[in-house]
Amino acid sequence: MKCLTYFIIFLVSIQIAFAQAKPLNFIIIFCDDLGYGDLGIFGNPTIQTPNLDRMANEGQKWTQFYVADPVCTPSRAGLLTGRYPIRSGMTSSVRGVLFPDSGSGLLPEEITIAETLKQKNYATKAIGKWHLGHLPPFLPMKQGFDSYYGIPYSNDMDAESGLWSNYDKMKDDPYYISDTKKYNVPLMENEIIIERPADQNTITKRYTQKAIEYIHENQENPFFLYLAHSLPHIPLFASTDFLGTSKRGLYGDVMQEIDEGVGRILLTLKELELDQNTIVLFTSDNGPWLSFRNHGGSAGPLRAGKGTSFEGGQRVPTIFWGPGNISPKVVTEIGSTLDVLPTFAALAKTSILTTKKIDGYDLSGVLKGEDKGPRKEFYYWGHGELNAVRSGAWKLHIQQREEVNYGNKKVMEKPELYNIENDVSEKYDRANDYPEIVQELLILIEKHLKDVENSTPDQLVIKIE
Repeated sequence: MKCLTYFIIFLVSIQIAFAQAKPLNFIIIFCDDLGYGDLGIFGNPTIQTPNLDRMANEGQKWTQFYVADPVCTPSRAGLLTGRYPIRSGMTSSVRGVLFPDSGSGLLPEEITIAETLKQKNYATKAIGKWHLGHLPPFLPMKQGFDSYYGIPYSNDMDAESGLWSNYDKMKDDPYYISDTKKYNVPLMENEIIIERPADQNTITKRYTQKAIEYIHENQENPFFLYLAHSLPHIPLFASTDFLGTSKRGLYGDVMQEIDEGVGRILLTLKELELDQNTIVLFTSDNGPWLSFRNHGGSAGPLRAGKGTSFEGGQRVPTIFWGPGNISPKVVTEIGSTLDVLPTFAALAKTSILTTKKIDGYDLSGVLKGEDKGPRKEFYYWGHGELNAVRSGAWKLHIQQREEVNYGNKKVMEKPELYNIENDVSEKYDRANDYPEIVQELLILIEKHLKDVENSTPDQLVIKIE
């Protein structure tokens, strides 16, 4: 009996070793406007996310992980390029994001994660919300992706006029469902519109199914799959099977459908014996859209939400999963979506192609179990402006936005200083107590602003002629 047990253990170890010898696959599951407090594993009391909770328990839950910008377009540019969006011209003080009348996007000269992995002959696919340019020169296939399936910008764009009355209903009724036909967003296959308006009631289910089909098609090849859900950005939609399943209203229904999709993807990896050589990252593009109340998410203990550089705007729930490749733990080191490109490049044993300045760090050591991470500082950009800096435990605000109506700036009499490891909710300004730290951080800001001089001009202001 003992010999049989040892033999089984030996066979399993051989199987694991063989799997780990193969090139790693990479999957990013990127939500839209998901708040820090919207998952069970991050403390939500009513939204049930058993698959994401299990994913975190089997992998790494990162508690201090930041996006490059607190709104859609620049955040996605930062994720895919590893560069603060000010460098690529993908943030603006005039227009926060790209719109259907935008005439530009992420310039082809920028190098993405997909292009980086192409050096190792990875198959690459983008599914879901792109929002880095909907015109042919800026679609995913121009940025290293072999194919694309999804809505090229936010799911509330191209809406019929007069829909703001619907938005008022969203604020008051947690179960209010919009008419998907009133949002004339296109569903695209590569560069072709295949459905307009897209039926958003089934969009989450279809994104997940496309992802699973892609994994099956590429089980013999190394692949990179970028699955960027259009939700829980408003207007909210869920398929029939999930309506009314959550105590959190329609928002909870949406999240529980996304969670179910994550579970199906992880199960597919296990069934195809790809789990031992696949890294999955789950996170969000920014914090919750608080002005939509019941139809927006929660930042949990963090201050404010989407559009702001308070923690609730740029600190997002993040999980890395990869059995045999990622050491399970809760990680309290600082990380960012800016770090994904250099991390994946290191894990894939490939070089970083761009000669331009990269702002990301290689986190692969932390994923493998090291205690200390390489990132010590983070700069909070938003709306084309530098708003704050973090160094270690200290964060200095030099500009702020209103906490709910983030289109408006707040008036600040002086910079505000917070110890965000002791005061995660940013309640207690310590600037008067530590003027020397304020000065140190102001010097960091000055150096950083010099470093981003001569960046690519603002691409978000360019409109279709």
